[in-house]
Amino acid sequence: MGELRFDGRVAVVTGAGRGLGREYALLLAQRGATVVVNDAGGSLAGSGSDAGPADAVVREIVSAGGKAVANTDSVATPDGGRAIVDTALDRYGRIDILVHNAGIVRRAPLRDMSYDDFEAVLDVHLRGAFHVVRPAFPLMCDAGYGRIVLTSSIGGLYGNHDVANYAVAKAGVLGLSNVAAMEGAAHGVVSNVIVPAAVTRMAEGLDTSAYPPMGADLVAPAVGWLAHESCSVTGEVLIALAGRIARAVVAETPGVYRPSWSVEQVGEDIDAIRDTTDPVVFPVIPDGHGDHIRYSFAMAAQHA
Repeated sequence: MGELRFDGRVAVVTGAGRGLGREYALLLAQRGATVVVNDAGGSLAGSGSDAGPADAVVREIVSAGGKAVANTDSVATPDGGRAIVDTALDRYGRIDILVHNAGIVRRAPLRDMSYDDFEAVLDVHLRGAFHVVRPAFPLMCDAGYGRIVLTSSIGGLYGNHDVANYAVAKAGVLGLSNVAAMEGAAHGVVSNVIVPAAVTRMAEGLDTSAYPPMGADLVAPAVGWLAHESCSVTGEVLIALAGRIARAVVAETPGVYRPSWSVEQVGEDIDAIRDTTDPVVFPVIPDGHGDHIRYSFAMAAQHA
């Protein structure tokens, strides 16, 4: 396989001033993309602003012979999301790739988490995803081409201590990407999710001394492929952690059918209900929603 390049493509990467986002922006630019480097430059908790991180990445790209422009709007508001996408349109006339990576962290046990901390994290991770997808998606559909890569996390898939806000936001991103994949399929728009793990500033306070190599460079190639025109999947989730790239899926057990149920019967059949020996997977595309319903209806019909 020859080098996969992005010549002629315009990419928007949110949260691209540091960490994973920076690595994504540099990779895309190195391979020919024109990049809108978005970063509000706030603290890990989301306070303050600083144009320095975004500007530094743009200088790095330009000094290497690439093309990029900085944007410091916040994804946390609809106006900010629109302004980020408008930067691509105003400067380059198009948007081909959208990578939503921006994020903040506010940790607290569930019993103590404040509503402000809950909402602030959702504003950036989940609502932020919608704030940039919403203006970009129709442009991509009208152009007949688009690549959307949204960021979830292990916490979004499995939960984690002290980050209920983060886990909720990252789980919600999966649903948004699935809808974009379904509604974009007829228009050449592909949407997938990356579940990355790397030692960046979001790992502040964690003991990473026993971790294997977990640089952002081990994640960026997966994002690059999902953002490329050759990407052959949509509505999927890729995990990139410590050199391992894998696919995550939502799976169900075949289940148990009864024409009627009592509470006691659920308890009696719970082992069979939970038996994962022969899992069932309904791919989002072409019609996972419908396939799920048809599967259950077929089981009922067999026993009619």
